[in-house]
Amino acid sequence: MVLPFVAIAIGLAVLVWSADRFVEGSASAARHFGMPPLLIGMVIVGFGTSTPEMVVSVLAASQHNPGIALGNAYGSNISNIALILGVTALISPITVHSQVLRKELPILTVVTAIAAWQIWDGKITRLDAIVLLAVFSGLMTWTIWHGLRKKEDTLGSEMEQKLEVRVMPIRRALFWLGVGLVLLIASSRVLVWGAVEIAHGFGVSDLIVGLTIVAVGTSLPELASSIIAARKGEHDIALGNVLGSNLFNTLAVVGIAGAIHPLAVGPEVFNRDMLVMVSLTLSLFLVGYGFRGAGRINRIEGGVLLACYIGYTFYLVNMVFA
Repeated sequence: MVLPFVAIAIGLAVLVWSADRFVEGSASAARHFGMPPLLIGMVIVGFGTSTPEMVVSVLAASQHNPGIALGNAYGSNISNIALILGVTALISPITVHSQVLRKELPILTVVTAIAAWQIWDGKITRLDAIVLLAVFSGLMTWTIWHGLRKKEDTLGSEMEQKLEVRVMPIRRALFWLGVGLVLLIASSRVLVWGAVEIAHGFGVSDLIVGLTIVAVGTSLPELASSIIAARKGEHDIALGNVLGSNLFNTLAVVGIAGAIHPLAVGPEVFNRDMLVMVSLTLSLFLVGYGFRGAGRINRIEGGVLLACYIGYTFYLVNMVFA
């Protein structure tokens, strides 16, 4: 059983490194081709940091491991809000200035409700997957239109400053984009293999492994970028990473995985994991939207989010050893 643990450790390390190279190369290439900074922040960086979740879940679905595919997507969403925003807010309270992000908060709430409704019957069919992908396509169209139409926004300003510091020649950008993508796929295959072997070896369900080890591992790019952004005072980028990632996970990751192979969903996913995900999303909407001004996630609220994640993880681990 040593080899699967080694595979997960190596797979996660390469996955996180290659995801960073992929996003950095993509953002630099997009900048060279004239994409506005606001769009780069919302589309390339926000959705690009979820590339590990997408590759892992697609591979898991194609290998008939729906537990890892779903656990990775929904577990990453839980980790993004409770762990990443919790830790980030403890480091530096998050103030939401961007009007774009304030509009994405209610959208994420509605998308999460759609996801909960779809798994109510215990499965995600190909029709469900097509609906998710159609919503994602519509959301991407709206995002691009809004990003091109809106000239000034705090998220765009923060991203423009970030891009100016990390200028990369176009050839190097395309090189890292390609290398990052290849290593993403290779490391994801190693990670999924190790996770499946551990699950079978210890008699743990694929879902639990997906919700814990795999979900946290694939969320590391968001954790790193959000902490760095928070320490620099780039609060909108920190929150934008999480919102973009959760939208991408719920719509594109689950949608693509379900389109490849319909996913069987156990009742515990709805009664436990989806309930936690919905509750966290609602709490993020309530504190982050800012009904009377700029939204704000203070240190106390960050501590509560982190405590929720620790309690949820402890509950999952306790189920394994009970």
